[in-house]
Parts: sequence; structure tokens; C-alpha cells
Amino acid sequence: MTSAKTTHTSNKRARLPKTIAGAKAYAKTMRNNHKEANAPITHAKALELTAHALGFSNWNIAAARLSNRPLFEPQIGDRVTGKYLKQDFTGEIVSVTRYDQGSHFQVSIHFDSPVDVVSFSSFSAYRQRVTALLDNEGICVKSTSDGDPHMTIISTHSAVI
Repeated sequence: MTSAKTTHTSNKRARLPKTIAGAKAYAKTMRNNHKEANAPITHAKALELTAHALGFSNWNIAAARLSNRPLFEPQIGDRVTGKYLKQDFTGEIVSVTRYDQGSHFQVSIHFDSPVDVVSFSSFSAYRQRVTALLDNEGICVKSTSDGDPHMTIISTHSAVI
């Protein structure tokens, strides 16, 4: 008699980190998950798997590239590009509130062009100014039912010199 092993998957996808600290935490979580599943891996293997998940050929390259990325530190007047509810946007940050000593930011962004926030083809609802709580990697802490963050900031251009 053979037994079938079932795996339960969540709708939420693991969010890939954008910083070296985030990548190390991701690798640590991966290692702990493997240990709990009775399939332990070494720390080095977890780092290599993390690098591959991020699109790098090995951990050394990932560490070098990630260490050069600044943390998200928004300022009023910054120009930003990103995704809001899976729609591309460009806009300007019009307000910022800093939380938890800079680990999170509530930002209000005025989009250059309104963004349709409804995915239903027979109906539209446009937003031009939105507020979101973002972490220090520029990723919204809230996500859609399929696991994508409500907002992700891809690039920031500071208005402050």
C-alpha cells in the first residue's frame, strides 16, 4: 500500500527581499522551514537557494548587489514609480509618516495619471491619490487575495539635494 503525501499551499506567495538584511532573514526562515519539515539544509545552502530565488547565480553576487541598494526612505516631493494593485504608476509623494523608527512609512502618493483599481472589464474605478503603509523596502504590508502587495515602489527619485 502506498500513501500519498499531500501538501497544503497558501494563496500568499513568499515576498522576495530587496536588501541584504532581508535576504539573510529570508534564508534563515527557509532553513527553519526545512528543519521543521525534517529536511534540514545548511546555512550556506539556504543562502544559495535565496540567491537563486532572487535571480542571482550565487550568494556572493547576490550579497554584493543587494548591499548596494538603499533602504526605502521616502520624503515629501520624491518622484516614485511602482505598481498599485498590479497597475504601473508614476507619481509624487505628498505626505509621509514614519513609524517604528523607520521600519515602516505611511505614504500618500498623487499619481500622474489615475489608476484603475478594478480588474473587472465592465467596470472601472479610478484613483489618483492613495495612501499605503510600506515597509523599509517600499513594499505595502497589505496584500491582495492572491498574495501580491497592494503597492510596491520600484524606484525613487529624491527632490531633496
